[in-house]
Amino acid sequence: MQDNRVLSGMRPTGQLHLGHYHGVLKNWLELQNEYDSYFFVADWHAFTTHYSDKIDLEANVMEMVVDWLAAGINPNTSTIFVQSKVPEHAELHLLLSMITPLSWLERVPSYKDQQLKLKTKDLGTYGFLGYPLLQSADILMYKANLVPVGEDQVAHIELTREVARRFNHVYGREADFEQKSEAAIGKMGKKQAKLFRSMRKAYQETGDDEALIKAQALLQEQQNITLGDRDRLAGYIEGTGKIILPEPESLLTKASKMPGLDGQKMSKSYGNTITLRDTAEEINTKVRRMPTDPARIKLTDAGDPNKCPVWQLHQVYSDAQTCEWVIDGCTKAKMGCVECKQPVINAIQAELGPMQERIAKYQADPELIKQIIHEGSEKARHVAKETMAEVRESMGIVY
Repeated sequence: MQDNRVLSGMRPTGQLHLGHYHGVLKNWLELQNEYDSYFFVADWHAFTTHYSDKIDLEANVMEMVVDWLAAGINPNTSTIFVQSKVPEHAELHLLLSMITPLSWLERVPSYKDQQLKLKTKDLGTYGFLGYPLLQSADILMYKANLVPVGEDQVAHIELTREVARRFNHVYGREADFEQKSEAAIGKMGKKQAKLFRSMRKAYQETGDDEALIKAQALLQEQQNITLGDRDRLAGYIEGTGKIILPEPESLLTKASKMPGLDGQKMSKSYGNTITLRDTAEEINTKVRRMPTDPARIKLTDAGDPNKCPVWQLHQVYSDAQTCEWVIDGCTKAKMGCVECKQPVINAIQAELGPMQERIAKYQADPELIKQIIHEGSEKARHVAKETMAEVRESMGIVY
């Protein structure tokens, strides 16, 4: 497992909006400075629900990467890649599907939820049923220990952990596992080997969790053993077989507070978005058309900010002083709704203006974007090939 690696992706199904920026991209901006970050365009995933739609995937992929770069994702510190350019994802998905019980996929909450929400689409396909397993392949491929997700995606990470556990149980049982493990311990050096054995004994005989954590940390520090030996010893500590696909952990992200123009969650399917590429005039028009507290029919009617979608935007964009001004002006009928909306319009325009300048700069150099995608995908594929070599060897597909 890579203890300092995170992996996350987005489907290229249309223009990014403020919900994506505040709910995902701003989180990525923090993660890229702390972790070995892998961010990918999940173009195969787009087909799980949009397989019959006329999507210009090539344009969507390019525009999505442009938006990421304009938002501040740094290709020098993060690996930006496109899923379909790393075909090993498809191979791992196929191999994992051989051992994954159908019932595990059917019980994923989003399976039935999405079918109810997207009744206009025919989602009775294997691709839709199996997309959480493709997600598992995406994650396990890079042995990322952390996957940033919202609460609604935690079930997918739990499925990934179960799949990894099952795979390791079935294929991590090498005939000479113990001998290989002891040989690997011998490579650690006399002092380190003695320490490792004592911590393994403490964990296995008394269930000392602290000894387990220390032993795992000791493994990560070793320079004299291979990655395969490290995975083997990780399983040896716990009394299991070789850990080929480590189990990831969920890294819960803060729920996005970015409301849509109607007060619901901002979503393309609700038609309530402000995109990252909306012009100043489009932003002005969209916000001015937003509904407000229905009780405020006349200017002299007092209002309740908690019943107004515009107030939710103030809570994202306005400082304490402006929020106090809104509450006082609304509840005491000191100002009209158009006046109340202006600070929000100004703030969104100020946020997106510099980003759109960077978007224009990147759009003017499509070869640079292609190069970033190519280099990131090659780097990702190098890691993927290493993982698949281990997977194939463990499954006996080496002839």
